[in-house]
Amino acid sequence: MTEREKAWALLNEYVKSERLLKHCLAVEAGMITYAEKYGEDRDRWSAIGLLHDVDYELYPEDHPKSSVEILKKAGYDDQFIESIQGHADAADRVTLEAKVLYAADEMCGFMVACALVRDPKGFDDMKVSSVRKKFKDKAFARAISRENAGQAAEDLGITLDEHIENLIAGMGKREKELNAEGGSLL
Repeated sequence: MTEREKAWALLNEYVKSERLLKHCLAVEAGMITYAEKYGEDRDRWSAIGLLHDVDYELYPEDHPKSSVEILKKAGYDDQFIESIQGHADAADRVTLEAKVLYAADEMCGFMVACALVRDPKGFDDMKVSSVRKKFKDKAFARAISRENAGQAAEDLGITLDEHIENLIAGMGKREKELNAEGGSLL
């Protein structure tokens, strides 16, 4: 069993909501995008993206703290767990994994919302300018913190536009891979 398969099985043990599963798939796509960009371990970063909300459905009030025991029991190392803890707003993000997870979590939900309104085109031919236009509309996907998303990109040493461009390409690619397997981010 690959690390990704192990993570997917664990996620499905704790998460039953299709909406939350799709969110985790979207964040996984963001993590894969940056794993490939930075030459990091794709399976590991994929697993971090998938499992970042493993505790959310059962323990929303203690999220992500309650994931520590779940992940330790499943055999994940301290850095993996620390990276997942880093996606909380007040957390210190030391590792690149943690910084990318925070940036992916902040924007991937927004990117999915943008793709859904473009149905059936999804991510195909999506433009940074159209995402930015939606980003300025505070009523669109209002749960997404525009300030946090911008800061998360800056913490990666890139502009928000570069982050959006990376995610359009990576999420579009991952959507095609998932479609071939019978799944979808959308």
